[in-house]
Amino acid sequence: MTRLTDLAPDQAKRLAEVDCPEFKTRPWVTGPALSQRRVAIVSSAGLVVRGEEPFRGRDPHYHAIPATTRLERLRELAAEGTIGSMADTHYSFMGATDPLEMERYARELAGRLKQDNVDSVLLAPV
Repeated sequence: MTRLTDLAPDQAKRLAEVDCPEFKTRPWVTGPALSQRRVAIVSSAGLVVRGEEPFRGRDPHYHAIPATTRLERLRELAAEGTIGSMADTHYSFMGATDPLEMERYARELAGRLKQDNVDSVLLAPV
């Protein structure tokens, strides 16, 4: 994730002045405050850790991404108390895959997230 301070001044200024949309509805889930939640990232970007076998075509499985991988913004959110903690492992699927073929792996992944006590997931679709 890029910070405004990482951008050219003119570009940072334009982005900082963009109005954030207002939502008329509230979240439809209940539970602890974000500052008490354990968060994992699940992406459909087909990400793999350097040196691992890449996705091939529309592979339906997922790859695990350890928290030791550079996830600075999530780590910063945990350090400042915005989120309770960061999961030990994050995950990536290949987004172009047929969801029916992914279902078995998605259920398996849900079990792994439960084992890691994850109660919130940041979905990063691509």
